[in-house]
Amino acid sequence: MAESTIEQHPLAGWDKPELDLSRAEWHSSSRGRGDVQIAFVEGFIAMRNSGRPESPSLVFTPAEWGAFVSGAREGEFDLT
Repeated sequence: MAESTIEQHPLAGWDKPELDLSRAEWHSSSRGRGDVQIAFVEGFIAMRNSGRPESPSLVFTPAEWGAFVSGAREGEFDLT
């Protein structure tokens, strides 16, 4: 398989540190559905696709994570 040539650059206004996720303890949903895993690292929440763990992870502050979880619970992201 060819090595990825994707370069990652911080976004303008990015106020999150570059986290070392190499030793993160990733958690899947308790039901084992979907491909999303999360890890709690240095006061932030990282989320990744378990089917492609080498792909970039999303990083949330606790406030951002709370808003995301609230929206999910309220069906904001339900596409059905």
